[in-house]
Amino acid sequence: MKNKVEKVQNEIIIGRNSVKEALISGRTIDYILISNKAHNRAINDITAKAKKLKIPIKISDTQKLNSLCQNANHQGIIAFAAAHKYATIDEIFDIAQQKNEPPFIIVADGINDPYNLGAIIRTAECAGAHGVIIPNRRASGLTFAVSKAAAGAVEYIKIAKVSNIALTLELLKKRKLWIFGADMSGRTYCQTDFKDAMALVIGNEGFGLSRIVKEKCDFLISLPLYGSINSLNASVAAGILMYEVARQRLEFSAI
Repeated sequence: MKNKVEKVQNEIIIGRNSVKEALISGRTIDYILISNKAHNRAINDITAKAKKLKIPIKISDTQKLNSLCQNANHQGIIAFAAAHKYATIDEIFDIAQQKNEPPFIIVADGINDPYNLGAIIRTAECAGAHGVIIPNRRASGLTFAVSKAAAGAVEYIKIAKVSNIALTLELLKKRKLWIFGADMSGRTYCQTDFKDAMALVIGNEGFGLSRIVKEKCDFLISLPLYGSINSLNASVAAGILMYEVARQRLEFSAI
């Protein structure tokens, strides 16, 4: 039981003072969970600071917090620490520039399963992508489960977290990137040129790309399906598409 508690506490910051100090120190926090019965000045002060830092705040019942903390004294508040520090989009572009390569960025539009996100990050690193962009809300953050599924890749690839994926795609366009969205309605991926600066957008496991994100894409691309199932796992589809990008760029560099 002791090992289990230590594992939880390494991922979760428990209690008012601990969460407050984590915010003050600049610790990378994915989100804060507050009990619906926690109403006091200290909690309100933490909430205000978290909002200024654009850290998501979620409300839950005390029973859930008790379970997450193994009944430790959480004082109505816990914070989920990220497994690794987030990068900036500029840092991702710097990596591409250092390698003298056209930028290749993966954008995760609402990937909820931490194992899917971890697998996408792992494949992105292996396929030569310069960075991964994930949203601040309604998606998995850089949790320890994601880090484990990524098998160490979070140490070698830049991962940026943004508040709005659609606006971020507009910014990437202004920096001369083509935006490719993975969608069943798109043209077959093997008929598409991926050699220029680009971002590949992978949608949610159940719903795919959000409407507004789809509208921001320059091109929609798809994988042909020959069986009875009408979709692939998000991380599998992402892996196939990433390695097609890698293949085309390798062939082009060899010319």
